[in-house]
Amino acid sequence: MSGLNPQQREAIRYLDGPLLVLAGAGSGKTRVITQKIAYLVQDCGFQPRNVAAITFTNKAAKEMQERVGKLLSPAIAGELQISTFHSLGVRILREEARALGYKPRFSIFDSADCAGIIGEAAKTVDKATLRIVQSIISNWKNALVTPEVALHRARDEHEKLAAHAFLTYEATLKAYQAVDFDDLIGLPVKLFSELPEIADKWQNRLRYLLVDEYQDTNACQYQLLKLLTGVRAQFTAVGDDDQAIYGWRGADIDNLKKLPAEFPALKVIKLEQNYRSTVRILKAANAVIAHNEKLFDKKLWSELGHGEQVSVTACRDNDAEAEGVVMKLQAHRFQNRGKFSDYAILYRSNHQARIFEEYLRDHRVPYLLSGGKSFFDKAEIKDITAYLRLLTNEDDDPAFIRAATTPKRGIGAATLQVLGTYAGERHISLFQAAFEEGFAQRVQPRQLEPLLEFCQFINRTQERAAREPAHQVLPDLLKAIDYETFLYDHEEERTAQTRWANVGQFAEWLNMKGELDGKTLVELTQSIALINMLDKQNDEEVDAVQLSTLHAAKGLEYHHVFLVGIEEGILPHRESTEPSKIEEERRLMYVGITRARQSLAISWCERRKQAREFIPCEPSRFIDEMGRDDVRFLGGKDAVPADKATGSARLDALKAMLANKR
Repeated sequence: MSGLNPQQREAIRYLDGPLLVLAGAGSGKTRVITQKIAYLVQDCGFQPRNVAAITFTNKAAKEMQERVGKLLSPAIAGELQISTFHSLGVRILREEARALGYKPRFSIFDSADCAGIIGEAAKTVDKATLRIVQSIISNWKNALVTPEVALHRARDEHEKLAAHAFLTYEATLKAYQAVDFDDLIGLPVKLFSELPEIADKWQNRLRYLLVDEYQDTNACQYQLLKLLTGVRAQFTAVGDDDQAIYGWRGADIDNLKKLPAEFPALKVIKLEQNYRSTVRILKAANAVIAHNEKLFDKKLWSELGHGEQVSVTACRDNDAEAEGVVMKLQAHRFQNRGKFSDYAILYRSNHQARIFEEYLRDHRVPYLLSGGKSFFDKAEIKDITAYLRLLTNEDDDPAFIRAATTPKRGIGAATLQVLGTYAGERHISLFQAAFEEGFAQRVQPRQLEPLLEFCQFINRTQERAAREPAHQVLPDLLKAIDYETFLYDHEEERTAQTRWANVGQFAEWLNMKGELDGKTLVELTQSIALINMLDKQNDEEVDAVQLSTLHAAKGLEYHHVFLVGIEEGILPHRESTEPSKIEEERRLMYVGITRARQSLAISWCERRKQAREFIPCEPSRFIDEMGRDDVRFLGGKDAVPADKATGSARLDALKAMLANKR
């Protein structure tokens, strides 16, 4: 407990009932959670297997596991249930699948798999409409709205389309013995609500619950927590109402409001000492967030010194902003002998990154783009990988459905639904079910024929893939499924060219890897998933400037932060200026400010180039809300007059310094 402040110590030791820890940005919340886990096991006699900590990302769960492993031991940490909400849901469902009418080896469909089913149910191929419909259905499921209720609630055209597709979508998933990501939380809620004896079993197994980022929970996750903790209500929820920025994704800040009402014995402990930022940065953050209505009053403070003033720069346009940020960043790094990874450029929306990427590339500054799509996440690569997965394991149902329907080969949704229902009854895979006489009796010969033809093709290719080199099997596979024609039939020519080139690159990479490692296509497929995972984890060790949206930056910190494009219409977003949404936009600004440890530079443009014309811009209202005490304004009408000669001399010196460096 040494090195902890009194509030952190109290939060760790409190076990007399439900606890809400209001943890401000940078207040050491992960330390409190990990130390509390150690305290429960070492001092309070809890068995590790009876303690569960729930986070929102695999990365956070992994970090927590590692930190607990250092406090206890890796073996004991391994017994703890430290996972994301979704991983916990999978564990519950695998064990209790039969009670819900699923086989234990049910399939989990990703967003792309689900989009195909929703597209058929909604009878649309328009990608924008499909995205909206998929998002509406997901939000309904997270709010525990059933398809029947959705039909009554639907207001506009998109919601009506979604409501009609919802029922078919749910029936199709069940027929395929599959669940989507939202079901991983929704189905355990249904299970525990309808079967109290199963809820009791899990309440006895998970005797103490710790929940991280509690403000990001949705209605469904909140119900799961209530059902898991039961009447004992032995839990610690750690969250910050000032960092609730995922309302658009279904997160419900009302879950924080409900806690004191639904758990009258709730104890609230505030962590207000910040171990990350300087006093001036926190002053700006506190001033902004004070404009929001508060659920719980708290004010961050720091002992890390006053630090530099926050700078606000008015730029001529977006080119000038990008150039100015890159120049300042390089000069600052050079003067302070820092690393590129000490710096982050943060923005509201992904499209803002492009111009900064250009200037960073021009000045040979290494950078990482947060949230960039992995090569293995591209639809065309996932299509081909589905075939490869099926060659490796014919019981892989999601791979079976994707391969059987991409490209289309006369196997319709109705056939697959009958196949899914039959496979579910027999507790076997879709592939196996296709060959059984019992299934053949349920469909017409014209439905059965293309299905058997596909399965026999997989069997033939499987035999070759297990013994022949990849460079012999793969071109034949692509030719047999006629994937190139499929792309050109379904996409505009340029898109089809790009996607077919990606497939070529993937095939080339597999062939080369096969020859180098002497592996068959089946052996290579088993390593693709692992390569994909590592691809996403290697970013951390690179010395590069981080480019990120504000949403993706939550939970992270950087020595020096550039907050860019802080204008009306961008932050706050033009569609979020009504009173109900402006508070979340303000919290987004607060999150941006509190990512900075030592320096914070904010910029906005007086005009912004859109297409071929310049649009005049106004600074964001949030800049004014920071106050003026510890803020230095540069450029624009608020600029502090500077000594011109000194300013010019300094700029010349910086340019010379950078020129010499290059």
